Amino acid sequence: MKKWSVKIFGFAAMAALVCLLGMGQAGAYDQDDLDRLLKTNSCSSCDLTEADLSKANLSGADLTRAFLAGANLSGADLSGADLTTAYLSRADLSEADLSEANLFGAYLFEAKLSGAKLSEADLTGADLTGANLSGADLTRADLTGANRWEADLTGANLSGLIWTGGRTCAEGSIGECK
Repeated sequence: MKKWSVKIFGFAAMAALVCLLGMGQAGAYDQDDLDRLLKTNSCSSCDLTEADLSKANLSGADLTRAFLAGANLSGADLSGADLTTAYLSRADLSEADLSEANLFGAYLFEAKLSGAKLSEADLTGADLTGANLSGADLTRADLTGANRWEADLTGANLSGLIWTGGRTCAEGSIGECK
């Protein structure tokens, strides 16, 4: 009876190890979602976690409710991209690299980032002209050198945000850097 228990325990331990090793891939993007985005410029509700989209042309892309946490979007053209969110579901760009990204959104080509989660995102040197960031979470993000002309920050959480000139916004800054 003891040999049987040892074998079952060994099998269970091996199965647990396989599951744990497989979970290491859980944070990575879904390749089918990435392929769909690159082919159609549309990927609503898709998982692009940690995807490398540096210098990608995503102008006008439909990324509503997309999960982009940790994605590399440095130098990407996101002008006119739709990153709006649905009820209780927010576009997640937390910790994403958006340095030097083009989020130009004046007039009809507004980059729609309302309600987006951009906490700890790197937006250094990004063009946020006319971008709609109303209600966005910009907690501890970095806007050093970013162009934010006519960007809408109404209701955005700016707690700990590094402002364009390098100063840090106080905790509780909503809509304006205090």
